Amino acid sequence: MVDLNTAMAAAAGERQKRMADEGKERKKRRSGSDLGIEAFDPVKHVTKEKAETVSMWLVIGFSVLVSLLMRYVLMPRTTVEKSDILYLAPLAAIALIPQVHRIVLPESLNEVYTKGTWFKAGFLHTFTFLAMAFLLVNPPLGDIAAPQLADKWVLVQDEGDELNFSQMKGASSSLTWEVDSGSGLSGDVWLLFGLADNLNVEGANVTVELTNNAGNELQISNDLGFWDNNSVSIANNTTSRSSVSKLIPHGDLDQRFALLLGTDLAVGEHQITVNIVEQGDPWENTREYVWNLLIVEKLPDADAS
Repeated sequence: MVDLNTAMAAAAGERQKRMADEGKERKKRRSGSDLGIEAFDPVKHVTKEKAETVSMWLVIGFSVLVSLLMRYVLMPRTTVEKSDILYLAPLAAIALIPQVHRIVLPESLNEVYTKGTWFKAGFLHTFTFLAMAFLLVNPPLGDIAAPQLADKWVLVQDEGDELNFSQMKGASSSLTWEVDSGSGLSGDVWLLFGLADNLNVEGANVTVELTNNAGNELQISNDLGFWDNNSVSIANNTTSRSSVSKLIPHGDLDQRFALLLGTDLAVGEHQITVNIVEQGDPWENTREYVWNLLIVEKLPDADAS
């Protein structure tokens, strides 16, 4: 026989033991050391953050220095044909980043860095170099692109009393002009186009040559008198519905060209070559356009039978 007091004391002891065991199990499950989690150390955390910040600024400074060396030391000594070295060498400098850290920074900071640091530093160097290179090779700090066709080019047939405009064409294309059988393209034939550049478009040397299928070559020069005298007609025939010129869409920023290709051009193929040479910074910039004018005779009408 067990009295009531003894039974209650035994139950209370059993309950306390069970609660103690549950507390130990709960503590074990929440223990960071048992799960491989390091205890948070504020001092160590601050040291690591400072080291990462110093590394970031060191990489940015290193990338800026590499970019400046590329632009003002390597680039002037390199030709356009061998320009691959201008981005391969700076990007290969990623391999020097750990060594630069060891040379410049104290041992106390280098001890904090890991492979993850070099991985992030490589990305930071790459994008910093690309941004700096873009700034350094474009105006006003540089110019590595020759002027280009502003938009379209057009041929104009001037028969004295009226102007006939060809359909608009782009660069490196051909234009076919049909004439009556036994005749050529009568009147004066003018080539109109505009050039655009991001810096001083009028500083370029532009030469235009006309070569026909007979092998004859003719170098022609710019004559803006035709453009000025027929500015209204040119604007009416070369302006889009949105009131933007298809020849000089940037207005006065584009350089105008009006070139007399010849008078009474014969049937056949006429090749127009536009050579553009500009002294850029630091290279000599060049560009070439080749357009073809095909003058063909119309086919005779078939007999209606």
